[in-house]
Amino acid sequence: MNAVLFAATVLIWGTTWIAIAMEVGPVPILVSVFYRFAVAALILFAVLLAAGRLKVPPRRDQPFVVAQALCLFCCNFICFYAAAGLVPSGLVSVIFSLSTVFNAVAARAFFGSPITGRTVGAAALGVAGLAMLFGPDLAVGLAGGTVEGMGLAVLGTLFFSLGNMASRRNSAAGISPATANAWGMAYGSAALLALIGLTGTPLVAPPDARYLGALLYLAAVGSVLGFTAYLSLVARIGSSKAAYATVLFPVVALALSTAFEGYRWHWTGIAGLALTLAGNVVIFTGSPRRARPAAVPAVAAPPPR
Repeated sequence: MNAVLFAATVLIWGTTWIAIAMEVGPVPILVSVFYRFAVAALILFAVLLAAGRLKVPPRRDQPFVVAQALCLFCCNFICFYAAAGLVPSGLVSVIFSLSTVFNAVAARAFFGSPITGRTVGAAALGVAGLAMLFGPDLAVGLAGGTVEGMGLAVLGTLFFSLGNMASRRNSAAGISPATANAWGMAYGSAALLALIGLTGTPLVAPPDARYLGALLYLAAVGSVLGFTAYLSLVARIGSSKAAYATVLFPVVALALSTAFEGYRWHWTGIAGLALTLAGNVVIFTGSPRRARPAAVPAVAAPPPR
């Protein structure tokens, strides 16, 4: 099941870049992100209601659901979309792949999880591989608003990591990823709508069928299915391992770019892909589950993995 969730996250989020590109145009970023999560929230609420699983998180958990909403369904996307307007998307992907490191540090700070040498090594291989894969973008991105763009991408990655921590806490409190996502996307949409009003951003209607198709894909597949798969993975194997999907999904995007946008491979790209896949092998091989001493009974449930 973990492998299915991991593969689904990589494939779904690896294909959302093309849909996002289709939305670029007359609709402002804030409005596009609002549309995406408003539609996604409506879909999730409808599904949960039809399945008889619609629940309201307890009052004591609401602040953490709001924290997840602001970090995963609002602030991080604002940062990433803005960064993509200043630096090449490949560079943004490289920076986003650092969420493996951010998550490991955050899990240590909030939950006391150890930072293993395997995690550090896999993250280093993945980041190095992506740096080689997107070498041309890195070279192009050394002018203009690069510093601002990189800063926004780092800030977006930090928000994403903090959202992972909130999700992990919510899962440990017994809130299912689907429930947390439904309410989180609703809260995130409300926050985005408030920002639209405060900034005076025009609420532009979807201009054509192409935009609507991209919007529905991003809402239903990229948001509902993608975030549910990813946050389920966080609850099952831990945020550090789950975040490695963020290292691999740019590889999927690169493969699509090869097929549809004429991306040309060279030796640095091939070497980068090899390094990224090697990091994936490192993080998922070995002995993640250690045998428990038979003579010592478990006295408490282990933390989410």
